[in-house]
Amino acid sequence: MEITPVSIDARERALLAPYAMPSAQSAGREHPEPEHPYRGPFQRDRDRIVHSAAYRRLSAKTQVFTGDLGDYHRTRLTHTIEVASVARTVGRALALNEDLIEALALIHDLGHPPFGHAGEELLDELLADEGGFSHNAQALRIVRELEIRYPEFPGLNLTYEVLGGQQTRIDHDTSTERPLLEVQVVEAADSITYDTHDADDALELGLLTLDELFATPLWADAARRVGRRTANLKPHELRRAVLHELIDWQVGDLLAQSAARIQATGVDSPQSVRRADWIVVASADLAAAKRELEVLLRTRVYRHATVLAHRGEALDRMRALFERYVERPELMTENFRRRAAQLGAPRAAGDYLAGMTDRFVYREFARLFSSSGAGLAPPTDET
Repeated sequence: MEITPVSIDARERALLAPYAMPSAQSAGREHPEPEHPYRGPFQRDRDRIVHSAAYRRLSAKTQVFTGDLGDYHRTRLTHTIEVASVARTVGRALALNEDLIEALALIHDLGHPPFGHAGEELLDELLADEGGFSHNAQALRIVRELEIRYPEFPGLNLTYEVLGGQQTRIDHDTSTERPLLEVQVVEAADSITYDTHDADDALELGLLTLDELFATPLWADAARRVGRRTANLKPHELRRAVLHELIDWQVGDLLAQSAARIQATGVDSPQSVRRADWIVVASADLAAAKRELEVLLRTRVYRHATVLAHRGEALDRMRALFERYVERPELMTENFRRRAAQLGAPRAAGDYLAGMTDRFVYREFARLFSSSGAGLAPPTDET
């Protein structure tokens, strides 16, 4: 029997809601390319991100906790995969474009430097005279300039929809036009994911106790929901059950609220979504409970003495490397030496450092500042 592949357009016309973003309406790419015979534009974007060096390096970049504290907690890559998973679940339930959602989820933290938000804050300080540093803006620099994967153009040449979705994260507080629903879904999934897994990781590392979390409305309510289904759970069983409940509850709440707003606003096209109020939001009560949890995480986890001590040592090394590269750009790889000549040594050094993994920072520090590193080979552009 001969099998004829279903076209992307036909598949999307059968599956997507009118307010979703279809591939056929894509504005295209900065560098025009012919269409692929069996992959849609947003699927190609997703594939290009997955195969990029910057994406692979996320596996060795800090989310909140460094690798020195153990192996259980999330890295920047596992966080990204979790966001993509939650976002696709929401997108499928709302009949949105899952390929676009996944591409947006996979790019959303691509620009994070080593050592999490602490590394970002340091680079922002070091580059204050160069316009500062933002991981959201850095993701665009990576996919437009820094990744060299094709001979025809710099960057990954992603669609305007994916680039625009990432730009929305930069312009969030100033833009008068709402982003596509696919973009809104990724924003919400990011919040659901890090609120849940940061608490889970903190429990595993002993930085928080279950009792402290159960004192917050979000965890207390989730525990009551679990208790109505299953009684007499052991502490580790209760923890797992509550974590599952937190994800399921937040996703269910988001779907109910979003469906109601879609109905109320009457959006019937991607263009009408851009003119409407923000649609993909949590209920007011759940949003308030999430904010209370986030206060606890900020005060008891992100600023914990153990976490700060590990960050301090790492940031000292980043600062020393930055100063050395600015002073001697020839210590960077060939690509970044060229960028130093074009953009100035500080911005090139910031770009170079931002692309490093946590362990590569330590390796480079040893190479440049310690006698034990004297035998280490200099980096190449593919390192």
